Amino acid sequence: MDLKAELQKLNEQIERFKRKRSAAVTREDPKVIAQFDREIAVATKKVASLKHQLSKEIGDKNKALKSYAFSRVITKAEQADMGKLKKSVKGLVVVHPMTAAGREMGLKEVTGYAAKKF
Repeated sequence: MDLKAELQKLNEQIERFKRKRSAAVTREDPKVIAQFDREIAVATKKVASLKHQLSKEIGDKNKALKSYAFSRVITKAEQADMGKLKKSVKGLVVVHPMTAAGREMGLKEVTGYAAKKF
């Protein structure tokens, strides 16, 4: 299972625990409340760990992109025919500013990275 799917699964699990905990609060059942508090704490720790791991992976990917010899903004015409552009430039990696990698890099426009000038 990839990190994003596991993160989503844990967040859903935390939400289920919170709903069950609130039901236990209305029933005034201290044992169940304490149990769900512990389970929420454990799941929250796992979520924090996964988020850190995911950000580290994105950072490593960005380091690799920045090590490419050439990068430039992709024009609107090139974006319209991305398939043609990728076929003409071997090893081209396109980063959109709305992706996690693009946000972390602080991109404002769609940018292409490649080993050779294109």
